[in-house]
Amino acid sequence: MKITLTGSLGNISKPLATALVQQGHVVTVISSKADRQAEIEALGATAAIGTVDDAAFLAKAFAGADAVYLMVPPHFAVADSRKYHQEVGRAYAQAIRESGVRRVVQLSSWGAHLSEGTGGILGSHDVEVILREVPGVALMHLRPTSFYTNFNASVGMIKGAGIIGANYAGDIKVSFVHPRDIAAAAAEELVKPATGASQAVRYVASDERTANEVAQALGAAIGMPDLTWVAFSDEQMRENMTSHGVPADRANEVVDIYKSINNGKLGEDYWQHRPTLGQVKLEDFAREFAAAF
Repeated sequence: MKITLTGSLGNISKPLATALVQQGHVVTVISSKADRQAEIEALGATAAIGTVDDAAFLAKAFAGADAVYLMVPPHFAVADSRKYHQEVGRAYAQAIRESGVRRVVQLSSWGAHLSEGTGGILGSHDVEVILREVPGVALMHLRPTSFYTNFNASVGMIKGAGIIGANYAGDIKVSFVHPRDIAAAAAEELVKPATGASQAVRYVASDERTANEVAQALGAAIGMPDLTWVAFSDEQMRENMTSHGVPADRANEVVDIYKSINNGKLGEDYWQHRPTLGQVKLEDFAREFAAAF
């Protein structure tokens, strides 16, 4: 199959491209950075250098593909991240229409079923809505849960204050996912034949644990067995982030995401449609965390 991937050589797209090439597929990887071309080609894929808000470029990159994988690259410099997601989503939709590709796998997020109250996830909701308006496409929304790798941002807190935390309670069970398990799910979905127009959702998760258990696992791995989870208030979380240079809008998005974990809204649809869990468990990630700590 001919498959085009967005996401350059990110934590999901790189293992995804590697797996698809190893399976014998003809893979094109879109990247905005020309200096990634050699590394992409070293994987056995073709590089397409351009930006995901350029519908004309995307249509050329999608042309002839049997399937495409779509994600919205992080862009922390934009003033309005939801508007940015909408712009990229519309570019994707236009490129799908113009190229005629019929199999689309979109990286979304758990909580994307909601149109309010989930902060930074609202952009993923909007992209889902935009793509569902494209006719004649076999569309799969991949909805991964909370990334283990988000805890990498807590290294400074752990080293500086000896704690780890966010604005949700430590005894709430949360679903976590590793990028490798997302890549494996995306690879499965991309190679399925597009037999007709369809729309579906697939949740992707690796483990289901409480934040207290996360603190215990990470603490044990880094030699801090007494590491504990602290549930901050929304305002404490916001102040912690902005005091460390996070723009207020971005801090509010993160606060709202964790607030929706705390009130149960974020995971309400996930718990009704729980998937088979992936391979990377919390203790596996804890070893990765310790190696980078």
